[in-house]
Amino acid sequence: MSQARNHRDWAIVGVVVAALITVNALAHFAGHWPGLLAVPVGAVAVVLLARMRGLAWSEMGISSSELKYGFRWSAIVVVAVVVVVGAGVAIPWTRTFFLNDRYSSARDALLAALVWIPVQTVIPEELLFRGVLQGSLRRVMSRRLTLIAGAALFGLWHIASSLGLSAGNAGVTDAIGAGVGAAVAGVVGAVVATSAAGWILGWLRFRTANLLAPIVLHWTLNASGALGAALAWQLL
Repeated sequence: MSQARNHRDWAIVGVVVAALITVNALAHFAGHWPGLLAVPVGAVAVVLLARMRGLAWSEMGISSSELKYGFRWSAIVVVAVVVVVGAGVAIPWTRTFFLNDRYSSARDALLAALVWIPVQTVIPEELLFRGVLQGSLRRVMSRRLTLIAGAALFGLWHIASSLGLSAGNAGVTDAIGAGVGAAVAGVVGAVVATSAAGWILGWLRFRTANLLAPIVLHWTLNASGALGAALAWQLL
């Protein structure tokens, strides 16, 4: 690889990381409508920008040539996640961790699972992280370092969204308490958990050479969590 090409590839990584920081800030601190639109609109903009800078569709996992592998893995992950979440809701001790105040209504949980989660979270985040970021990182890093860096950035992405975690979930509040210390513990726990999830999603992206399976896994995790929360509230 020529030095000029290497510099260009690192420049793409820098632009993508800067875009992620900007989108995250807008999503959480810029008001209601910017918050709703920032991630999906930002994802489309970053994908188009990366394509203009020379990142191929296949490097972003958007190529249709490997879809068959995505379908196979998608079926596996859906069954696995549903079984695990179902068991978690069924067991009284773990059920409390599903008691998220946002999804105490079955209607709200269903709307979130079918509309808001895929449109505002899952699809745009997968385009941003397992698509553009992972594709650009792979140009300048080994596969292992790409997974580590992508997972770490995915974890940091969730700092702002986890600031009220300990206050909005009865099970988490019971486990770690309330106050500043609990809030910090909630953020650290969320970053660690989402970093681990980011590594798995990134591995799945490499394994299938396509974004379909990571999207399905990400959606299944989030949607089953919302629906599991609604069910857990009904079982109290």
